[in-house]
Amino acid sequence: MSDRRMPKEIELTLGLDEPLEPYTIKSRIARILGCSIDSVPAPVVVRRAIDARRGKVQFRIRVELGVAQGTPAVSNASVPREASDQRQVLIVGDGPAGLFCAYELACHAIRSIVVERGKTVQPRRHDLKQVLRHGRVDRESNYCFGEGGAGTYSDGKLYTRATKRGEVRRVLQLLVEHGAPRDILIDARPHIGSNNLPKVVVALREHLRQIGVDFRFQTRVTGLDVYDDGLPRTVRGIRCADGSNIGADAVVLATGHSARDVYEWLLNLGCTLEPKSFAMGLRCEHPQDLINRLQYGRYARHPRLPNAAYHLAHTEGGQGVFSFCMCPGGFIVPSTTEPDAVVVNGMSLSRRDSPYANSGIVASVSPEQWQAAGYDPILGGIELQRALERAAFDAGGGEFRAPAARLTDFIAGRASSNLPQSSYQPGLTAANLDEILAAARLPIGQRIRDALAVFGQQMHGYVTDQAVLVGVESRTSSPLRIPRNSDSMENPELSGLYPIGEGAGYAGGIVSAALDGIRAAHKLAQRFGCV
Repeated sequence: MSDRRMPKEIELTLGLDEPLEPYTIKSRIARILGCSIDSVPAPVVVRRAIDARRGKVQFRIRVELGVAQGTPAVSNASVPREASDQRQVLIVGDGPAGLFCAYELACHAIRSIVVERGKTVQPRRHDLKQVLRHGRVDRESNYCFGEGGAGTYSDGKLYTRATKRGEVRRVLQLLVEHGAPRDILIDARPHIGSNNLPKVVVALREHLRQIGVDFRFQTRVTGLDVYDDGLPRTVRGIRCADGSNIGADAVVLATGHSARDVYEWLLNLGCTLEPKSFAMGLRCEHPQDLINRLQYGRYARHPRLPNAAYHLAHTEGGQGVFSFCMCPGGFIVPSTTEPDAVVVNGMSLSRRDSPYANSGIVASVSPEQWQAAGYDPILGGIELQRALERAAFDAGGGEFRAPAARLTDFIAGRASSNLPQSSYQPGLTAANLDEILAAARLPIGQRIRDALAVFGQQMHGYVTDQAVLVGVESRTSSPLRIPRNSDSMENPELSGLYPIGEGAGYAGGIVSAALDGIRAAHKLAQRFGCV
């Protein structure tokens, strides 16, 4: 076969015992293309996935031919540098949206200040121990607030539905350049792990600090400095809880889905907020060995296979129930930001070697549904979250113990007489979860029960008394969206305000939030004439 007919990219299926190394890959390509091994250019694996369909487990890989291995060359426009532009951008929130916005602004030599209400990763880690071991939560430093955002101590899952491969790869490449494992560049469902992501976040912060980006931690923003100089009004900076004001030429709002006070002071400023659908429910935990057997069958103990994940979904009457934030080999953690609320989430370390598998099992909720149940038309989603979180706290008995029931008991509509072992460190309390979910004044419990019956058919063995449901999973995404112009990404009512990321309602994970931050930086660079 001539070079002109040689494909640039090819997909292959390899057995579990076939080595994932160049000679084996070249041999397989040569057989497919009907050419000699020597005529096949050097293969580079660009994507790797596990295919467990039809009862046979295999590796599916995508290979590029004749491309250079290693880090791609980058242009000067993609490298952060000392600020030369005199204008200043304030970024509120040091999650992936804010951090990558700061990085991209630095690529355009635009100075920025990143303001974060929480602590840096190391002291934040001590605050998490207070929640886990002593039932005490710091409102400003917890699983949701602090350096790196909610994702820092929640597995570092990097899966995204974004379709532009070049943009996604750039985010992953930047994470690799700052210490993430190279495997995230090729894995179909990449993750970093809660033990490694903090190191990556710190490395990225220190890189930016060296070129002049200013980071201010433990600085809670209480409002905006707004000039009533016409319509739209103009944002000129921020107000902080310590009484200080910081001026800026633009403010990027990247505050995450749990910064409820931000929505309140935006409303007090007269800023329009739009209610949006979100999802809430419970977290389901199984023994990981069981999930491995269900997913891999007779291959479950193969040494090359990681702990198995799953994705389940059911829609009836236009309403969906689905698995969310699935954590193979993971832990359930208390991700509350308030002292009288129980909120659970999942995380795992890089090796994903916990004996438990957990996933949110959540039902979609629309603004129309909560308004019909008597909640506020705008803030009703937050009211609904709080109603369930406080009911869960009361049922748990304090110190962030979580109410729980065996999966089979929940389906039967009863409390469990005893509970299996769990990864949730504050501990579980047997409870009737229907009574807790009833606090929503919506049929969330029945919808989840109906979906679980379907999940048991989709994945035979999923419904078992070895599994436990833990309440409540309520912070899947923001129930509000902060409006912005589709072209400029600027708020239409407050000139100079750029709402981005999960808290603004425009992202749903680390990578999508990072991409949103990068796009906002591009818009600011265009506004300042720096492109």
